[in-house]
Amino acid sequence: MSPTNTWAILVIFCSAISFVFASDPDTLQDLCVALPSSGVKVNGFACKAEANVTAADFFYDGIAKPAVINNTVGSVVTAANVEKIPGLNTLGVSFSRIDYKPGGLNPPHTHPRATEIVFVLEGQLDVGFITTANKLISKSIKKGEIFVFPKGLVHYQKNNGDKPASVISAFSSQLPGTLSIASALFTSTPTVPDDVLAQAFQIDTKEVDKIKTKLAPKKS
Repeated sequence: MSPTNTWAILVIFCSAISFVFASDPDTLQDLCVALPSSGVKVNGFACKAEANVTAADFFYDGIAKPAVINNTVGSVVTAANVEKIPGLNTLGVSFSRIDYKPGGLNPPHTHPRATEIVFVLEGQLDVGFITTANKLISKSIKKGEIFVFPKGLVHYQKNNGDKPASVISAFSSQLPGTLSIASALFTSTPTVPDDVLAQAFQIDTKEVDKIKTKLAPKKS
């Protein structure tokens, strides 16, 4: 095999490895506490001066108690990501707590930057995700059990029980992002054209308007 072919294969192999292991970039120092106020635009946040770092940068008690649920879907997600814990910057992990009323739903959504793993604190949930082959992988999970949602795939959780439920979610990103399917399609700014949605869902534009009205953010 010629040296040229050998180098070409090596380059392709290294590129493939980089795609396989793609996630939040590895940190190159002990810590890089986020400093959003710096105004510097990077893939993450600029670092606070280490002399100004304190324990508070690595602490958050916002998921210690169940959230108050006051919405139509019957669930609340409380994030514990780099926006709440600056010390997570460059570390590639984050948490959330999700609380559900009886009958509550965390609607179909995706996390474009992270795999998610949920641990059930209380109650029982019906959960599932949809593969790119359009296959639904679903299961009922209860207190003490775990379920994994692969990165980028549409997934949901539903409390079909008669008691409240809650989970802790761990993510493979400091800021996994959340794209709610219904909200993204029907409440985006600017809006997706009605004729596009009507044709995609095989409904008329009047039905599109009804859905947009129902999903529109409530004015306080």
